[in-house]
Amino acid sequence: MTRRSCTIYVVGITCAVLLAVGIGLFAGQVFRTLMNNRLKKEIVLVEGSRVFDSWKKPPPPVYMQFFFFNVTNPDVFIAGGKPEVKQIGPYTYREYRYKDNVSMVANGKMVSAYNTKSFVFLREKSVGDPAEDNITTVNIPAWAVMNNVKDSFWRTSMVSIWMNSLKSGLFTTRTVDELLWGYEDRLLVRVASTKPEVETVFGLMYKKNGSNDGEFIYHTGEQNYMDYGRIETWKGQRELSFWSSNYSNSIVGSDGSAFHPLLDKDERIYIFTPDLCRTIYMEFEKDVEVKGIPAYRFTPPRSVLASKEENPDNEGFCVTPKECLGTGVLKVSPCRKGAPVVASFPHFYLADGKYVAAIEGLSPERTHHQTFLDLNPTTGVIVRAHKRAQVNVLMQRIPGIPSTKFLNETVFPVMFLNESVEIDDASAEKLKKLLLISNLVSNFPLVIVGLGVILLLVFVILLCQARKQKNEVKRIVFTKPLYASSAEDDTAYSPVNDKEKEDPQNGTYIGLTPKADVEA
Repeated sequence: MTRRSCTIYVVGITCAVLLAVGIGLFAGQVFRTLMNNRLKKEIVLVEGSRVFDSWKKPPPPVYMQFFFFNVTNPDVFIAGGKPEVKQIGPYTYREYRYKDNVSMVANGKMVSAYNTKSFVFLREKSVGDPAEDNITTVNIPAWAVMNNVKDSFWRTSMVSIWMNSLKSGLFTTRTVDELLWGYEDRLLVRVASTKPEVETVFGLMYKKNGSNDGEFIYHTGEQNYMDYGRIETWKGQRELSFWSSNYSNSIVGSDGSAFHPLLDKDERIYIFTPDLCRTIYMEFEKDVEVKGIPAYRFTPPRSVLASKEENPDNEGFCVTPKECLGTGVLKVSPCRKGAPVVASFPHFYLADGKYVAAIEGLSPERTHHQTFLDLNPTTGVIVRAHKRAQVNVLMQRIPGIPSTKFLNETVFPVMFLNESVEIDDASAEKLKKLLLISNLVSNFPLVIVGLGVILLLVFVILLCQARKQKNEVKRIVFTKPLYASSAEDDTAYSPVNDKEKEDPQNGTYIGLTPKADVEA
């Protein structure tokens, strides 16, 4: 066997082996499975894991923006007209959040922690000074008191007298600081004189600066990666007691700060939020990219806050059968000490059109009012998020309160917030390196297949060259020249045999025989 033939055989065999091995590994997803198993072991809530420190103290900056609805014609609304509001904001705060009192429980299978938050005002990212800017809005303390006594005519009459004497109306004008962080309300002070348990200070964010929502116990994800960050209990409870069905009272999913790796587009993301006193869910919307990192966007569908007619599962969220509101709004009175507070998305995004039509100055837009999470599907890491929610008050006629007798029942917007976060550059670079390694390992069989394809091309080229050379040799024919000299006449060229033999170095063997006598 010649050297060329040996080379061709070696290349052909190597090519076949690489293609067979590469295709087999790729079809069996062997390397991808190995990489996924590695991620499942790395992304767990235990000391020393890749994600534990960042889970306790997330590095990306979080911003909280507050937008208020300033009422420009309160007297018109009180007289039965259509209210008009003007959005004022944002008032932006840097939100510092961390897990406090972290400890392993249940023999290390779960972890306990408190979610502590604090806020620092950022003047450069705000429209004004919260200590000076005044907002005319719904008098929530007054409506809370009226709502608590509305079933008793005598108590309602007493509250009406108190409100008149204290000049406490249906609307109030306060600074942004007072509305957010609290002010002492005179009506609450009067009520507290007969009910000491009543808090005399009111604020939309009162006692939420430097505080927490209570103890959470989370699954670490060691036993099952799908349980990573999943809430086991909140304040020692496995379920809520505010609502009227098991579905409504369920505590499911994470707290919104951690999600399991290897996300699928078809799954629902469940998040328990104490602010809404319930669990919500999100569904895949589209693929996005943040700072070069691929992500899945999950967002709450309309069915989350749909009416019981649209989504029968939501019937348990009705405070009473008579107080079951329409699509896009949720009355959260049971967890707000009876206050007629209603939650929704900003500007009643995804809500029935009647709520938008009842207020002049609202314009729901998906870009500015949608809540969403952008999650890297491989690691479950949040690369961008916007949590947007609106605080409203249900305003309606209350017998015994003369100032409400002309009111049209209205879900009145007070304020909405936008809590946002985007992965910082340093964390983005670390994540991109991890994803690069993951992709290289997962797709290593394709590298093997690629090498096999290259060798296949080399094999084909070698075969073509060998065939071409063989054909050229066969076409060589030597004949006697008619003008041969006498010196040349003594010999004639003839093949040694009829069949030419090939020599890899010298070509065809040529025999020399004496020239035959012409006359003979």
